[in-house]
Amino acid sequence: MTDTRPRGHSDAKPNETGDQPTAAGPRIPASEMAGLIALAARAPSLHNSQPWRFRIGRSAVELRADPDRQLWQTDPDGREMLISCGAALYGLRLGLRRLGFQPVTEMLPDPAQPALIARVRPGQRERPGRDEWDMIAAVPHRHTHRSPFGPGQVPERLLDDLVHDAAAEGADLILLSRVSQIHGLARLTADASRAQRATWGTGAEARRWARLAGSTARDGVPARARTGSERWPASGRRQEEPAHERLPRRDFGRPGDLPVGGPLPSATAVLTTTGDEPADWLRAGQALHRLLLRAADRWVFASLQSQPLESPGLRAAIRDYLGLPGSPQMLLQFGRASTAAATPRRPVAEIIDHGTIDCGQPASGQRP
Repeated sequence: MTDTRPRGHSDAKPNETGDQPTAAGPRIPASEMAGLIALAARAPSLHNSQPWRFRIGRSAVELRADPDRQLWQTDPDGREMLISCGAALYGLRLGLRRLGFQPVTEMLPDPAQPALIARVRPGQRERPGRDEWDMIAAVPHRHTHRSPFGPGQVPERLLDDLVHDAAAEGADLILLSRVSQIHGLARLTADASRAQRATWGTGAEARRWARLAGSTARDGVPARARTGSERWPASGRRQEEPAHERLPRRDFGRPGDLPVGGPLPSATAVLTTTGDEPADWLRAGQALHRLLLRAADRWVFASLQSQPLESPGLRAAIRDYLGLPGSPQMLLQFGRASTAAATPRRPVAEIIDHGTIDCGQPASGQRP
């Protein structure tokens, strides 16, 4: 129906190495463990709910979903919770690269433990490359951009790099260019937002995660992140630059939210996966975090829109409307912006489980 094949489209699955250390193989230094978990916990999550926990062993770390932090009204199937956990998994892999290990990853290793998302071990020693160091350096200032964007275009070369990042994680980032496509997405997003506001449970859930000014909460969406501090005139973009209509942002139902005006996004994209099962959601989360870090390293940030994807019916409607080759998992709009204050995170001690890890043989190695 539409030209939705991404630039640099690839059917490649995530990079795998043949490294398979035994349970008695390399160990993570105890002195580095807190920093490793803190880096993983900087991942994006729906409403900054941080729905993850970590269990630590001497030679492995387990990532577990935290169902107590699932948004049951907005995300009853746990799809976005697993996308969030996939993003944390990518952060865990990147953290092991910072320590000089190749991560060896088992995704969903035990069907009897559905909350067990992944088990990650340190594999062979290998120094991080410059590209990996750049992404590690971007972790502290990566943020979901809810304010108006700043002036300036996103380089075409960076967009191509983001497409390749998604493909390396088993997902596709599909760049949209037709005005009609973006306008249709804006309409579907607005319809989904209205439906959610009209549903008492969903609206109340969003308000619970929207923190008031002055809140000391270490989770949820702080007031400064919703209202933004940047203000740009409505004519901030030069006429000759391509205009991407801004998709409606989520309304948390708090006064002062949803700032208006400012330059428009430079690019609009859909992150898709081949299937629409838990493993696909985890791949989407890893791809999402990877490409967001790549963009943040170049001072490009993304607004993330999931409202019209939070229902299987609407996900299917968007897939058909755009003629997508797979299942849409996230809508993204990219633009330039100055950095924002770090969104709060829970202390590491609160997200660590105390328990033993079954150190069976790992399945495969995986590079960030």
